[in-house]
Amino acid sequence: MPTIGISMIAHNEERQIANALKSAAFADDIVVVNCESIDKTAEIVKGFEKVRLFDRPNNKNLNVNKSFGFEQLKTDWIFYLDPDEIITPELAEEIKTVINSDAKHVAYRLPRKNIFFGRWLAHGSQYPDTQLRLFKRGHAAFANQHVHEMLKVDGSTGNLQQPFEHHPYPEIADYLRKMIFYTGFQAEFWHNSGLSAGIFNTLRHLFFRPYFRFLRRYLLKQGFRDGWQGFVAAAGDAFQNVFSYARFLELRSRK
Repeated sequence: MPTIGISMIAHNEERQIANALKSAAFADDIVVVNCESIDKTAEIVKGFEKVRLFDRPNNKNLNVNKSFGFEQLKTDWIFYLDPDEIITPELAEEIKTVINSDAKHVAYRLPRKNIFFGRWLAHGSQYPDTQLRLFKRGHAAFANQHVHEMLKVDGSTGNLQQPFEHHPYPEIADYLRKMIFYTGFQAEFWHNSGLSAGIFNTLRHLFFRPYFRFLRRYLLKQGFRDGWQGFVAAAGDAFQNVFSYARFLELRSRK
């Protein structure tokens, strides 16, 4: 019978990681890579008997430690889960059914429900937010070049029907904290890639791209139907590009 392992990385996730681990209890093996947490993350993880805990430096490119977690699993299948995500019972059953029925594909995509400040965002390009998370061991990997890169799959890819939940921002403060992290990484990536700070890129990243992203998500994709949370999500997505480029310009002026 094929086995399933779940990999997770965590940095100061004491508020949410227990729920993620509980939802992963159906798996045959669970690996958590603790990335220099200074809160009770490690203590909470150690309270789960099935979970194996590893300590690693908190690399800014999160995919480096995700790859390390994959390498620790010897199961036939691997599912990557973030500490702020939850596998529903319905999805757990679908995963078990697929891997135990001579799966036709080596990897599977599935929908994700993004829940911002307590509300599921069903519009504004926030759903289905398809993610590639389930794959046969040895058939998918990250290039480890960018924090938002996709898994590269060696073989065919299918689709699961049941969604999993994503609770990235329980509070506004969480949103701002993560925006600081992601804009900093993007700024460094652009700087190291040799991005030009000419007039074209400046207009593109400070005006045109943010404007059209907000227009598309909030109006064309009806983000306004998700209340004030939908507005904050659309505006935040637009301004994240502005802040990333501003931090790129700041970084460039210092070096």
